[in-house]
Amino acid sequence: MITPQVLTMTLQQAGMRITPQRVAICKLLAESEEHPTAARIFEQVKVLFPSISLATIYNTLETLVNLGVVNVLGHAGDDQVHYDAEVDPHVNLACIACHRIVDLPSEHVTHLDHEITAASGYKLLGARVLYYGLCPACQAAGSPSHPLRKSQTGIQ
Repeated sequence: MITPQVLTMTLQQAGMRITPQRVAICKLLAESEEHPTAARIFEQVKVLFPSISLATIYNTLETLVNLGVVNVLGHAGDDQVHYDAEVDPHVNLACIACHRIVDLPSEHVTHLDHEITAASGYKLLGARVLYYGLCPACQAAGSPSHPLRKSQTGIQ
């Protein structure tokens, strides 16, 4: 699991000024199990730093994504982009009813990363394996289990 300090040092190495706001963004990303959206990060950081701009959130996220220390996930049926600071190989499971995204460690994904690296020579900076469905709580609550539409998942 990545630490807030690693995220902060990565920003610094990329030439970004390390401000208390950016430290708060890194802390939230590293410690969150929610796979937050930029709007959610903004809401939480704004409590501590009322003058923070949404642009600071987006610029910080974009830099972290471009450097491979944060992954961009698709939406979970909520039309919002989610972020994941867990870049070790794993599967993400997104519930299309409650929009919760959870991590599922998988040694198969780890093996796939090694296979791809060996076959291609690429230095992998991240990957996205995202499955859509209904979580156990939504199934128990009787959420409709209709087929996913292309527009909901972005997959064909």
